[in-house]
Amino acid sequence: MPVTLNAVIFASILFVGMLLAQELGLRIGRRRLEADGEGSRAGLGAVDGAVFGLMGLMIAFAFHGAASRFEVRRGLVVEEANAIGTAYLRIDVLAPEAQPKLRELFRRYTDARIEVYRRLPDIPAAREALARATGLQGEIWAAGVEAVRREPQAGMLLLPALNAMFDITTTRTMALETHPPVLVFGMLGFLALACALLAGYGMAGARRRSVLHVVGFAAILTLTVYVILDYEFPRVGVIRIDSFDKVLVDLRESMK
Repeated sequence: MPVTLNAVIFASILFVGMLLAQELGLRIGRRRLEADGEGSRAGLGAVDGAVFGLMGLMIAFAFHGAASRFEVRRGLVVEEANAIGTAYLRIDVLAPEAQPKLRELFRRYTDARIEVYRRLPDIPAAREALARATGLQGEIWAAGVEAVRREPQAGMLLLPALNAMFDITTTRTMALETHPPVLVFGMLGFLALACALLAGYGMAGARRRSVLHVVGFAAILTLTVYVILDYEFPRVGVIRIDSFDKVLVDLRESMK
């Protein structure tokens, strides 16, 4: 499970890094206090506010983007089920002798499409299922064209439905692979470490560090970043859209 593992590793490294950054900030702050006294804090509020504000802005944008893409991917599952169901129903307009072959191809095609996403996060297996589905698209199109040559009127209904059914597969594939640049997540991690450093510096005046605040601050920010990553990859993490595949499974059951 490469993507999930990467998210866990990223969050784990970030958590440890934030604890270390707070410790570093604390030590730097205490040295400055010993050297300059309270004057070492002059003018730092504006800097802290700017960095923490930027961190909040980055989290908001990243979370909103991940949530939006999640909703799009979830909607596309339903859209594909509707497209396949519509095309399958329009087989009825063909001559009775042309229908059995197309219906069997549709059943195999729907099975392949379900298998593509069921195989994830096993990328090679998912690609194999995708290639099988793509091959079946060619067979369905050839069988459909052959059938409508005898009934041109039926082609006006069936062929556009087949086009829509095929097009949605490309849309879903691209939606699955659409993510922000890695630099965005790197920037998010860098800002989290910078905030931890500043937070540690700000706690330098206390005689004893508050473990609750040190660990809590790191844990909350780390969890937030992890949730964003989990939202971004809804096929392999805790937040998933697998339940929406049921509409395709139910459609396949109706094709008996």
